[in-house]
Amino acid sequence: MAPLERVRAGRKTNLALLVVLVLAIGTGALAFAIGTGWAWWALAAHGAAGFALVLLSPWKAAISGRGLRRERSGAFASVALAVLVIVAVASGVAHSAGLWTGTLAMQVHVGSALLSIPLIVWHVVIRPVRPRRTDLSRRALIRGAALAGGSVATLGAMEALVRMAGLRGSDRRFTGSYERGSFEADEMPVTQWLDDEVPVIDASTWRLDVRAVENDGVASALTFEELDAFDDRVQATLDCTGGWFAEQIWSGVRLDRLIEGPDEEVRSVLVVSATGYARRFPIADVHGLWLATRVGEEVLSPGHGYPLRLVAPGRRGFWWVKWVERVEVSSTPWWWQSPFPLT
Repeated sequence: MAPLERVRAGRKTNLALLVVLVLAIGTGALAFAIGTGWAWWALAAHGAAGFALVLLSPWKAAISGRGLRRERSGAFASVALAVLVIVAVASGVAHSAGLWTGTLAMQVHVGSALLSIPLIVWHVVIRPVRPRRTDLSRRALIRGAALAGGSVATLGAMEALVRMAGLRGSDRRFTGSYERGSFEADEMPVTQWLDDEVPVIDASTWRLDVRAVENDGVASALTFEELDAFDDRVQATLDCTGGWFAEQIWSGVRLDRLIEGPDEEVRSVLVVSATGYARRFPIADVHGLWLATRVGEEVLSPGHGYPLRLVAPGRRGFWWVKWVERVEVSSTPWWWQSPFPLT
């Protein structure tokens, strides 16, 4: 291949890789956020994007080889980015197939992807690939369609092999999670979000503060015994972003029982943990949220949120606030928060 043709091919490969990397990270975040059946589509797109990276790797390897031989500056960062992408793809495939399950697998997969983001930004800034009109030519579109088709076909072939081999990956949920401890609370994993730790709470002195207006005085302070006396039950699936899910029967009080007739200005309800962790929900959802004191017939264990945890059916586990100590209604819209908790 002539030098000019190699440059053009390299530019198009780098541009395709950038698009696929952005797609992989975006669909991965979307699959993390969705707890309903729509997560399957996000997960499928995420898997296809991962295999697109694999299909593009021979061309990128040739480009990288030429760059390393010329000893270009920033070679170490480029190699580090390549290693992180390989780790992210390999751990994702292993988890999907059921060869490596558990929280550590997801931590490696997500962690390597997150660490790659600043290196991707660095690569774009230092070695920019500027789109051109010719990138939308008929030939380029055909190549893009071929890459997308090949990625989907590879994903389908892997899924078929997983089922034929009887690997555990054939039993995963539409979110990609694996069953752990359904209807057996003692077998359900104990996980926290990032730096959260299990607090020591004395239920005899603990109170749930319910506030009619955010940052206003306490409208009511309920004891554990008062909340445990309710028996509103719901069968719901806790689907953790750590890669596992468990279906349980939760009992406690439905949240709308504690919030009396919010006025028209109320737009959300904020649920706050004793650790400071908090999530905000649309006020219209309160009839479908529970504050649970028990799982099955047993009082919650400390690791599972004792004395009180939120149960949010249809949402991923990071919405299920544990160790709840405060509920506030607010005029702030529910979406006025980080899509994922920052701490």
